[in-house]
Amino acid sequence: MTIKSANYRILMLSWLVLLISPIASAHHSHASLDRNKIQLHKGVVTKYSWKMPHVFLSVDAPNAEGKVVEYSIEMLHPPGMKEKGWRPDSFKPGDLITWEGPADKNPNRYYSGLNWAEKSDGSRLTMDGSNDAPVEPSTDLTGLWVRDTVRFGYTYRPRADWSYTDYAQIQVDNFSELQNPQLDCLDPGPPKSTTLPYPIKIERPDAETIIMDYEGADQTRVISLNEDLPSVQPSKLGQSRGWFEGDVLVVETDNFIADRWGSYTGVDSSDQKHLLERISLVNNGMGLRVEMTLTDPVMFKAPVTIDYYMKKLADRDLVKVDCTVENSRLYIDAGL
Repeated sequence: MTIKSANYRILMLSWLVLLISPIASAHHSHASLDRNKIQLHKGVVTKYSWKMPHVFLSVDAPNAEGKVVEYSIEMLHPPGMKEKGWRPDSFKPGDLITWEGPADKNPNRYYSGLNWAEKSDGSRLTMDGSNDAPVEPSTDLTGLWVRDTVRFGYTYRPRADWSYTDYAQIQVDNFSELQNPQLDCLDPGPPKSTTLPYPIKIERPDAETIIMDYEGADQTRVISLNEDLPSVQPSKLGQSRGWFEGDVLVVETDNFIADRWGSYTGVDSSDQKHLLERISLVNNGMGLRVEMTLTDPVMFKAPVTIDYYMKKLADRDLVKVDCTVENSRLYIDAGL
């Protein structure tokens, strides 16, 4: 066993101790909301938090008994909210608002979803807004892309069809949203980083380089099309070399460090991770197909595959917003 592998096992064992403790499992999917119980509220904004990973409103409003309590309203991440027409200054403390949204299943927990919010001047923001800018097809993989969760779905749990090692199976069996690295404002590397439902901007600054810039995360992935790679320190992003097979971009990445949830939701990765990706245009340049083969002998008995699609977004600058641990953990206190 290598020293790096031994260190990784020690790190994993420390996490597994936490995983098997009696903590209630949760999902960052508003699972506590009753979608059949839509309520109308009116109150005063006490806080509007435009931070990663999710935007929050805190509002003082009367409950069913008429007592003024603080409601927490969780929405999408800032990039997703911007696509819907929201901005960092859409609300401020002191604004009187009316909002409609699903209530928490527990009547004693003042946590709310949101369909729309309206200020006292009559201006309304909704969660079904969209970016009206035209979306132009891509001819060379460049552009702004996001995982197509509407057409192809998205399951926020470890994959049940993968062949895990006994070591990894313990982690999977004890999956908990409370182990999400984003709760500590930590961004995992690929493949997890690429499969998140946040936009990714693909650029090609020169003939030998492709850049993947991740919205909402302080990380930029460089794919070199030059066979001669420099010697670099291992990292969460690893080191990527790419080449074209016809119209398909093939990317091979290694030189990783151990990474919490670096493989997939609820599945860590080790320093032995190896990733092979095949990226191609589909839907007349309006979509990407991403086929991944992930190898990690510490976590998997055999290579596993990830196959998914991304859709094209209107070109714009990326939204870079700081993450705060306070904001990332608000949903635990309010809606777990």
